[in-house]
Amino acid sequence: MKKKTFYFIRHGQTDLNLRGIVQGRGVDSPLNDTGHKQARAFYQTYKDIPFDKIYTSTLLRTKQTVAQFTLDGVPTEEHYGLDEISWGVYEGKEQDEGVISGFEKIVSSWRAGYLDLGIERGESPNELVERQKLAIEFMLSKEDEEIILVCMHGRALRIMLCHLTGTPVSMMDDFPHTNTALYVLEFQSGQFTIRDHYNVQHLNNLK
Repeated sequence: MKKKTFYFIRHGQTDLNLRGIVQGRGVDSPLNDTGHKQARAFYQTYKDIPFDKIYTSTLLRTKQTVAQFTLDGVPTEEHYGLDEISWGVYEGKEQDEGVISGFEKIVSSWRAGYLDLGIERGESPNELVERQKLAIEFMLSKEDEEIILVCMHGRALRIMLCHLTGTPVSMMDDFPHTNTALYVLEFQSGQFTIRDHYNVQHLNNLK
């Protein structure tokens, strides 16, 4: 298999991000003005990269983040394996004391290695990894796609970076993220290697 280069980014900001409202796989919110500025800044910085393909989650905020690349003619496809983790009963709720406490407990449990746990009616990290692996297998199967842009979500991206690089998923919070932050990974000889770690330089050029 030829070497592949993956540009993984998180979507731009939404009003729910700004307001601290929980949005996982079950909340399909659009970008806000800042999110569109972040998307434009990313586009202006990386528009000359010859992407063969763009993959997004099924959610609007990822599609809007890469929309200008798509308008430029880069083929774009969605895959449910790139969707954010489901936060179950917390979806769409403000992060009050009860929700924050619940988050702290579940994230602490994940850090301790209890990766089959999830929020009620939500997903566990291990369940998310299984559908992410389907997305990665699909992307790797496309031999003519060598430079790939992938737009996804914060928690999902952290978990993706773990299992692609052989990092225990329990260490997910060691990968920083913010809206439109970039990680570049190379795939060669059956292994992923991080070439660029948490690049946010384009955010210095918001307009």
